[in-house]
Amino acid sequence: MKLRNIILLFLTAVALTSCDDFLDITPTGKVIAKTGEEYRALLTNEYKYFAKDRYMTTLRTDEMLMDKKKSSSTDLDAYLDLWRWKDENPSPTTSYFSWRNYYHNIYIANYVIEHRGEITNATRDEVNQLVGEAYMLRAYCHFLLVNLYAEPYTHCQPATTRGVPMQLAADVNAIPGSSSVEAIYQQVLADLDEAEKCLNVETWDVGMNYRFNKISAQALRARTYLYMGEWQKALTAAKAVIEAHGELEDMNSSKTLPNSYKSVESIVALEKFSSNLFTAIDMPDPDFINLYRTGDQRRTKFYKRATSSSYNLQKGGDDEFSCSFRSAEAYLTAAECAARLNNTADAIDFLKPLLQKRLNSTALQEELDLIAPMTADQLTQEILDERARELAFEGHRWYDLRRTSQPTLTRTYDDETFTLTPEKYTLRFPTEAVEANPEIERWEKK
Repeated sequence: MKLRNIILLFLTAVALTSCDDFLDITPTGKVIAKTGEEYRALLTNEYKYFAKDRYMTTLRTDEMLMDKKKSSSTDLDAYLDLWRWKDENPSPTTSYFSWRNYYHNIYIANYVIEHRGEITNATRDEVNQLVGEAYMLRAYCHFLLVNLYAEPYTHCQPATTRGVPMQLAADVNAIPGSSSVEAIYQQVLADLDEAEKCLNVETWDVGMNYRFNKISAQALRARTYLYMGEWQKALTAAKAVIEAHGELEDMNSSKTLPNSYKSVESIVALEKFSSNLFTAIDMPDPDFINLYRTGDQRRTKFYKRATSSSYNLQKGGDDEFSCSFRSAEAYLTAAECAARLNNTADAIDFLKPLLQKRLNSTALQEELDLIAPMTADQLTQEILDERARELAFEGHRWYDLRRTSQPTLTRTYDDETFTLTPEKYTLRFPTEAVEANPEIERWEKK
């Protein structure tokens, strides 16, 4: 399917479901938008229907179980093959990761960028903010795509490894081939530079914080460099986030979970933990929960014991749990990068504020005593375990596994054993996309 057909399909769907007449379609497949208010509504629509893929990656990690007796037939139909890594000939009922949604988001972002000089009835700051958000949207979509459908940056030769199609123009007739992993990452970083020039809203009010703000550019930059293994650059970006937005939820006293859009930690609350996906994921693996030590408040606040051997997840289930970037991630990124740079003292200094907000006083002292004599390698592993504990069920675990050791995981379902091997850490392009447009597998070595 050509990009034109994909865009027309999505724009038609938007027009049919929206009461905003500016979303009517012209014969060329473009959106009619003129005023700042109309462009804001156009971006708001993209935010509203943004993909939930980061949360769905939880199905492929060691965080959760699926059980023939406990999982509903609906969940098994939709998610079983993802959970057991059956990527060849999955069930036709399988809910798969997004493709079209991302390229639709990118198209709209490109449209806003290209028409920035034509936006009326808006101040210069308002126009710049819209354009900055568009650059962020384009960067984030390309970043998620390359981390779903291409090999991890740290496990390939990025310049000579096939990435994903890069789309930098609102051209509905384009049939793009794939760019290299390196090219995609460099474009993400270039878009972040442009976004940072334009973004001028420091923070949005609660309820509007699904939108990108000034801090979000550094937050995505820190994550991007972390996934690239660029430790010093990731550390610099993470420190900038901490300096601008270092608040942490105190789980010794607060009833608000840190991945809530209402949390003081929230930077961008774009991606939602949908209720239908939550029911499938709501079976935490007891072995994973054993990562939490006695005195760790997250063990009882993130999870609720259901039976003597099972738990329910407390971190999702409604729209309150919307989270794309939050301050705790910045502390963990800074700590990991400092450890990997053999600066264990700084690593502990970055880790300590988070531990103080998550552990009771006894557990805190025990943890600090434990990590104080660790070598850089030992501390790095402890920080990775801390990332698992803190960011559990928020869609980070899959990416952390694939960018680091890519462990071989096994699981059993209905007396059959399934194995996650390194090659399965990279998803195949969707079959329908390849069949409709073989050009997407053509790698353009640029």
